[in-house]
Amino acid sequence: MRKSFVAVALLAGLLAAPAAARAQTFVTPFAGVTFGNDAPSEQPTFGASLLFMGNVAGFEIDFGYTPDFFGDTDPFDFASGSNVTSLSGNLVLGVGAGPVRPYVTGGVGLLRSRITSASDFFDEVSENDFGFNAGGGLIVMFSDHVGLRGDVRYFRSFEDIDLGDAQIDLADFSFWRAYGGGAFAF
Repeated sequence: MRKSFVAVALLAGLLAAPAAARAQTFVTPFAGVTFGNDAPSEQPTFGASLLFMGNVAGFEIDFGYTPDFFGDTDPFDFASGSNVTSLSGNLVLGVGAGPVRPYVTGGVGLLRSRITSASDFFDEVSENDFGFNAGGGLIVMFSDHVGLRGDVRYFRSFEDIDLGDAQIDLADFSFWRAYGGGAFAF
């Protein structure tokens, strides 16, 4: 009788225990477009993200690069150009189980903008700013390891961070990014 009681108690404990957290790692190379705010026109963008996702929350490292972000600075100057690079760490909150998973994301990181002109002996203006991004998207898996991911995010730089006054002023530089890419889970 005692063995039966122990077996039933052990089985009840296993059934009542929460399911083990299942984390996945997603690698997403992507291509898309930047638009709005300080982007003078829609420009192609590309990059990659590395997402560590649990049942509900995760952490992501996101890298994006947009060549010719500010458009052609001088159409007759073939050495001129501009680009914007972003690198951020983001918190990701996702819902849903199974092959379709919507999520929201937000984080902070580096926004680097650069403009080069050969007409002034390769003058270069570049700026590194801390900034934030926020957005949302959808991951759709076709198998355990292969799927698609789409995302729309808003990026904005910080102008000043004054911790003494606990005030953060927002700079004027901002843009949107929409992308799609393969989602490879491990």
